[in-house]
Amino acid sequence: MTTFTEARNNRKSNPQTEPDIVVIDYGLGNLRSVTKALEAVGGRVELTTAPERIISAKGAVLPGVGAFSAGMENLRSRDLLPAVQQRIDEGKPLLGICLGLQLLFTLSEEHGLHGGLDVVKGKVVRFGEGLKIPHMGWNTIKPVRQPPASYLFEGIPDNTFFYFVHSYYVMPEDTSVVAATTEYGIEFTSAIAKNSLFAVQFHPEKSSDLGQKILENFVKYVG
Repeated sequence: MTTFTEARNNRKSNPQTEPDIVVIDYGLGNLRSVTKALEAVGGRVELTTAPERIISAKGAVLPGVGAFSAGMENLRSRDLLPAVQQRIDEGKPLLGICLGLQLLFTLSEEHGLHGGLDVVKGKVVRFGEGLKIPHMGWNTIKPVRQPPASYLFEGIPDNTFFYFVHSYYVMPEDTSVVAATTEYGIEFTSAIAKNSLFAVQFHPEKSSDLGQKILENFVKYVG
């Protein structure tokens, strides 16, 4: 696995080989840490609010923390929804992180019913009674080992720990999009993969070396 130092040195020596990746800035997310983590594993990263860049970049990342309704409203008010939708429709690589996963779904039950991007059919629901909410801290994932999920999870063993912070989880109607699952009272979907669309509920940018490996795999896929 490429270390942070090796990746930085590689970028300095051969910057033209860096995959072109945009981080979508819609006002909700730990944008700085996601950007730095992608740069550290070899991406040429740009934080952007420009629809044309969201469409044209080789790779894009939709991060996010906070409420589902606020996420959709921010994308809508900044006129970014059509660009994100067009990118996905054209089959260009995109990685969603945390709220960026949930926004891909048809609707969320967080604080009422709110429509999402509807790229993945299904809904976002709250964890049940008897569980500590939010689900926060380190928990394991069980990745799917077939493409396209296997591209994202190459080199990631079963039961690897990643860092989670969320009170709601996704329920896809089509289970073929499930890329990883996690146990928290129930077995829930912690990642999805569909064509060139990938998304994870956990925070790879906060998940140490194997979180770095997830981002490295995405950067390699984009390149």
